[in-house]
Formats: sequence, structure tokens, C-alpha cells
Amino acid sequence: MYVVIVGGGRIGRYIARDLVDKGHEVTVLERLASRCEQLVMETDVLVIEGDACDLRYLEQAHTDRADAFVATTHEDDDNLVSCQLAKIEYGVRRAISRVNTPKNVEIFDLLGIEPVSSTRLISELLENEFSVGELVHLTSLKGGRVQLVELRIPEGAGAPPPRAVQDLRLPHEAVLVAIFRGQETVIPYGATEILPGDEVVALTTPELEDRLTGILLATR
Repeated sequence: MYVVIVGGGRIGRYIARDLVDKGHEVTVLERLASRCEQLVMETDVLVIEGDACDLRYLEQAHTDRADAFVATTHEDDDNLVSCQLAKIEYGVRRAISRVNTPKNVEIFDLLGIEPVSSTRLISELLENEFSVGELVHLTSLKGGRVQLVELRIPEGAGAPPPRAVQDLRLPHEAVLVAIFRGQETVIPYGATEILPGDEVVALTTPELEDRLTGILLATR
């Protein structure tokens, strides 16, 4: 998969490193020279210094062959324009954008851009005040056809035993995205163990939520 990322800040760097580690090809577009230098030192991605709202730089990034376009800057206007250009001018099928102002989420969604709002995620977590063993909905994608969910694994008596991801027999439509373990963030793969006390984040469909919960909470 080839992904163009707009923005070389903390979020952009994290996504770029994660995708490269998983074997994907990545190009990052960043305006600031200092960030470009940092990206070159820290990652194995192609870095282009330039404005993603300018077609010249989108062409340099070969946006026309991108499988996905991800905008991560602090400016919603820039994220919106760059994603629109990627979709309209270069036919990129999937555009995902960070949305810094929650009220803009609906606008991005209406334009066919998948919005991700950290503020909204935090608010929903606070409102849910979820308990151990309860599946929490963080956000919806693709008009509700895909859900980003979180489940806290119980500890103590009756807790599920440590199990490797590859042994869980998860359905293909359920993908583990991250594990929060204290102050540590783990990107799971086959041999990664899920431990009591872990907070597991996953992508799945609404129809598979109960099945996913049952698998993660199974005690044998």
C-alpha cells in the first residue's frame, strides 16, 4: 500500500513510522524545513518540503498512485483542501483527516473524507466512563459500517489468561489496532500477548462486536 501523509508533526511521524514498519510505502509532505530534517533522520520515508494545498507538491508525491491520503496538520482548512485535491484531482479513493475542531467533523464526513477528532474521542470516553469488560465505541467510520472500539481486559480472579494475538482466532473483519498497557502503547502483531489489565483498541463491524468481546474476555 502507498500512503501520502500531510504533516510531519508528532502524529504524522508516528503514522509514517508505523506504516513503514508494517512494510508499506510512505511519502510525507511537510512545510517546515526543520521538521523535514527530523523526519529524514528518524524515518525511512520520502520527505518533500512543500505545501500540500499546492498541486505541484502533490504531483511530486505521486498522489495519483496513492491508495490512501492522510492529513494530520493542526489546520482544518489545510487538511480539508489537501484531501479534496487528492480526491478530485488525483482520484484517491480514501482520504482520512485529523479534525481539530469537533464541529467540523460533519463537514468532512459530508465531503467523503473520513474525519478523526481526538477531542471528540476524549469527550466520548469521559461521557461513557466505561468499566472493565465493557466495550466502548470510540468513533464510527464509513457511515457506521466500521467501528473503532476499546475493551479493558479484567484483572484478578477470573481474568482471561495471557494469550497471543495469533491464537485468538479473530474474524477477518476484526483487527486489533493498539494495546494500552500502563504508560506503554503496544502495536500488536501475531506474537503479541494480551494481558490482564490491557486496554485493547480494535476496528470491527457492528455485527461482530459481541463476538470480539467474547473472544477477548474468554477465560479458556
